[in-house]
Amino acid sequence: MSDPTVSVIIAAYNAMPYLTNCVTSVAEQSIGAERLEIIVVDDGSTDGTRKELDRLAEDHPGLLRVFHQENSGGPSAPRNRGLDHARGEFVFFLDADDHLGPEALERMVAMAEENGTDVVLGKVVGVGGRGAPTSMFRSNQPRTDVFSSRVYWTLNPMKLFRRSLLDRLGLRFPTDLSIGEDQLFVGPAYLHADGISVLADYDCLYWVEREDFGNITIRTGGTEPRLTFLPRVVDMLLESVPAGPGRDHLAHRHLTVEVQQLLDHLPAEPRARQEKALARLTDILAPLWHEGMNDRLPALARLRLHLVRHGMVDELLELLAYERESARSKAPVPLLVDGGRAYARHPFLRDPLRAVPDEVYDVTDTLSVRHHVERAELRGTTLHLSGYGYLHQVATLDVGTELLLRERDSGVEHRLPVTHTATPGLREDEDGVVYDRAGFTAAVDIGTAAGGEPLGDGLWDISLVVGAQGLSRAVRIGSKRDRRLSGRAETRLVTTAGSLRAVTLYTTKPYGNYTLDLGERKHKVTSRVTVASVRWSASRPTELVITGRTRLTGCPEAGLTAVLTGSDGTTRTLPAVRTPFTDLFTVRLPAPELPEGTWTGQLRLADWTVPLPALPKKLPAAKWHRHGRPWFAKRAAAPGDGGTFGLEVARTRLLRAATDRLRRAA
Repeated sequence: MSDPTVSVIIAAYNAMPYLTNCVTSVAEQSIGAERLEIIVVDDGSTDGTRKELDRLAEDHPGLLRVFHQENSGGPSAPRNRGLDHARGEFVFFLDADDHLGPEALERMVAMAEENGTDVVLGKVVGVGGRGAPTSMFRSNQPRTDVFSSRVYWTLNPMKLFRRSLLDRLGLRFPTDLSIGEDQLFVGPAYLHADGISVLADYDCLYWVEREDFGNITIRTGGTEPRLTFLPRVVDMLLESVPAGPGRDHLAHRHLTVEVQQLLDHLPAEPRARQEKALARLTDILAPLWHEGMNDRLPALARLRLHLVRHGMVDELLELLAYERESARSKAPVPLLVDGGRAYARHPFLRDPLRAVPDEVYDVTDTLSVRHHVERAELRGTTLHLSGYGYLHQVATLDVGTELLLRERDSGVEHRLPVTHTATPGLREDEDGVVYDRAGFTAAVDIGTAAGGEPLGDGLWDISLVVGAQGLSRAVRIGSKRDRRLSGRAETRLVTTAGSLRAVTLYTTKPYGNYTLDLGERKHKVTSRVTVASVRWSASRPTELVITGRTRLTGCPEAGLTAVLTGSDGTTRTLPAVRTPFTDLFTVRLPAPELPEGTWTGQLRLADWTVPLPALPKKLPAAKWHRHGRPWFAKRAAAPGDGGTFGLEVARTRLLRAATDRLRRAA
């Protein structure tokens, strides 16, 4: 019997009635039973779990193995026992309360195999009101790591692990912890994995809120269990990750998530234990918490840590009540704007008795910008923009908004003024802040935008520097725009400093922000001119008709022409006639007007040229008489022919024609 691809390990304790759905969701996985084994360890259940497991084992012989043991007090021992018996190339840990999406294992295994990764995170969905992590599941990540993603913000073990990684590290769940054991298993696996994948476009794992609130993460309370496991997690980081941005990125999670979860249990404890808990927490976090970390943390987390460090129990209890009320009301945090900085009005701001420094509340660098574009249009050499932009929670007083053009490769920037306009109807009811002067209009003349000189060639990203009350934040614009603005690339030919240039206004992918392409960095003029067909006219059999399309605006007066060159160097220029109200054009070429010879051709628009395609091979020759003698025009191979236009125009040699007819007749 060959080893399975995946071993699913389920630790079960009093898991009825959820256990049945859990096991069934694994047994019916699309990956197929032949590639699976299910290992369930019953950790001394007393509610019928044992009986149900025995029944399920009879229903799934050869697929489900069941182990019964005395209660160990936590999930570590049953998970370890399951891991000791696992034979699969991959291991997936599943809680008995939860269940899998039908294709979860097949998709996760495929991602691991395609990308050679050791760990795969499948998207988690909460059921029955249970919360689930989201920040790491915004998009698929075929191959990433803990330092360049948000995967470290989910440290539960319900993931796909390559078993060779676990064996190489000798990883097992610590059995002396009531909570946090998963962090000491998943953390090292993350840090030593040869790549991590994130599967975000399929609901892999359903976390179920039990009606009896019996999920282990819910029923384990108090500060003591958290003060027990947290030092070991900190030691793991100190031993595995050198000091620097990488360690700070991971420490951010513990200084926010773990601290908040621990403090949530503080109000229920006696005063002496509260004071002791804060002192121990300060010592535990000291190796991770340095001045540079404050810039990474949100204001509320900085405030928590400041109160913890200074042993301010009463203030922490007041802050916790404030946080609960804020979560309930979901009201935005009001701001104090002073001296060109913005401060969150959390408790104790500028309270002389508490003396919490202003920098704890400073949110200037994280202010969000709300913006919308209502007009984005190229007319001649001028780009016209209008819309609105404002700093959320900052009233539009003393507005000082500017437009910013930044060349993507060189970093060259040009700031241009805007005209501020009133927006009397723009008010966010949930915060009561008035944004009645958030509007702007701007006219960017490409010929003078660079300090009176034309903008140089390049990709010019367009941003709005939104300013009010001495604050300012820059934001790319275009992603939020009027429905009438398609964002489709529009290429225009304009004259600046005496020369004709291509200008394209387009929106970038995937975010949809506006950029000006000057000098055809991404949008070639020639790609906007295409030929649809080259045929003889149905009504005038000796007239060659060239049809096509030009997706350009602002063409010069001379417009598009077809230029034919004969074998003797003679040229003929023919105008392309536009079909009114469309982007179609037609060139008509009377073959009898061409001198004898082989003619090549191209479309020309100022300095741009587009080769004409070859005539269809089966296109018959055109014939006519000139001065009583027969002539013809037919497809010819152009010099260095690569499928380009070639037309032979010649008199019919009567003797040769007669000889050819006799030869064919014979």
